[in-house]
Amino acid sequence: MDKGKAVMGMGRRWAVDFTDNSTSPPSRDIPDPLGFTRASQDQDDSTLSREKKNAEANWKSQKAWEVAQAPFKNLMMMGFMMWMAGSTVHLFSIGITVSALWQPVSALQGVGKVFEPYKDSKVDLLGPKLVFIALNLVGLGLGVWKLNTLGLLPTHASDWVSSLPPAQAVDTV
Repeated sequence: MDKGKAVMGMGRRWAVDFTDNSTSPPSRDIPDPLGFTRASQDQDDSTLSREKKNAEANWKSQKAWEVAQAPFKNLMMMGFMMWMAGSTVHLFSIGITVSALWQPVSALQGVGKVFEPYKDSKVDLLGPKLVFIALNLVGLGLGVWKLNTLGLLPTHASDWVSSLPPAQAVDTV
């Protein structure tokens, strides 16, 4: 007797038959897991697509507001960096000030590109755009204030006319 023929003649030892021969549908017998809800058969495709479009519009609106408020984080960081740079004119303070002026200007130039992914007929982008512009203008004002603090803005008549004496610094105690 050959070993191979004996094993083959008996069939597979660990074979499992996965075919379902029952007459009742098995999905009705097993309860749904927790947190799972079946979509009702009564809803038609137009209702589902409308809900999907509304959900997408809400998501786009929420993301547009997040993008609009992003310059606020930059304002806090830039304000801290300006405070750490001090009020003396040196390379670090000038670099921080130039950065504080450059970032809002470049952001204001690209407002349309920033909000392009969130354009939708159901999403109103006017509010987020105005907040974005306002926060970047505040950042620009912060940079101009730092220029004034460093004494790099011409704020006195002697800055423009060489025949006038320079302004005297007033120290207050």
